[in-house]
Amino acid sequence: MNARRRMRPPQRERGLAFVLVLWVVAMLTILLGSFSLIARTENIQARHMFDTTQARYAAEAGLNLAAYELRKSDPMLRWVGDGRPYTFGFGEAQVEVRITDESGKIDLNGMAQGDPTTIINLFMAQGVPQDKAESLAAAIKDWVDPDDETSLNGAEVSEYKGAGLSYGPANAPFNTVSELQQVLGMNYELYTKVEPALTIYSGQQTPNAQYAPLEALESMKDMTPECAQQIIQQRQSMNAGDAPVSNEPICGVSIGAVAGGGGVTYSVQSRAKMPNGASTTLDATIRMGGVNAAGRPFVILRWRDGETS
Repeated sequence: MNARRRMRPPQRERGLAFVLVLWVVAMLTILLGSFSLIARTENIQARHMFDTTQARYAAEAGLNLAAYELRKSDPMLRWVGDGRPYTFGFGEAQVEVRITDESGKIDLNGMAQGDPTTIINLFMAQGVPQDKAESLAAAIKDWVDPDDETSLNGAEVSEYKGAGLSYGPANAPFNTVSELQQVLGMNYELYTKVEPALTIYSGQQTPNAQYAPLEALESMKDMTPECAQQIIQQRQSMNAGDAPVSNEPICGVSIGAVAGGGGVTYSVQSRAKMPNGASTTLDATIRMGGVNAAGRPFVILRWRDGETS
């Protein structure tokens, strides 16, 4: 008995061994928990990437379906380019497509060479004071015209240098609508408000009221926000070929029978959303006609990947 007692480790050593075992178990638990969390996070990220990729291709399907619908020979069967939503299912995604005929927008290059009233009204409809709106319109004109003579309230090289900018006006037509952000006096907040109303593809100074988005309608003479909303509601309540409910002009604007397509150039916004909320938006400007080298019956003039959520 005495020999057995002498071979047993002291009580203190047994306590330290027990504490060490507890520490090892705790460390293993933390490591396993960390590995589990990392694996779960990577699984969520992979699933999100998979869903957004599916949404991306579904949004591209929306763009191609819009082109198909716009190519229909019967104008009464074409999708209407007035911004109304068209929805359909594609796999697990729900896709919403909105088409805007570019003839419903204000052409920056056409305006710069003609009457600036429409774009002045566009700026004022977004809360810009009249004097600043006139200066912006004049600066746009000076950006496009080929000479170095400053228009009244406009801006040429000296005004840009005076503002601390390292560049001056292009003295050439706009290549993209986003180039407007470089014009002296323009800021990003105002640009985002007016961008939906602008184009460089229609050649028209005055928007076609049958297809004009809200911002472009508000730029028309004697137009109010209430009248613009009323025009859009009346327009989008009609199917292609329908006669207007009333022939009475709204704020001096008459809306005739709606027919799909008014030109050959369209802005298409396609948004695809998955059941779990993942979504992708594509925003492109396309020109219809012929078949290009890629086998598409349209040419992409502008392409922008929107938000992915």
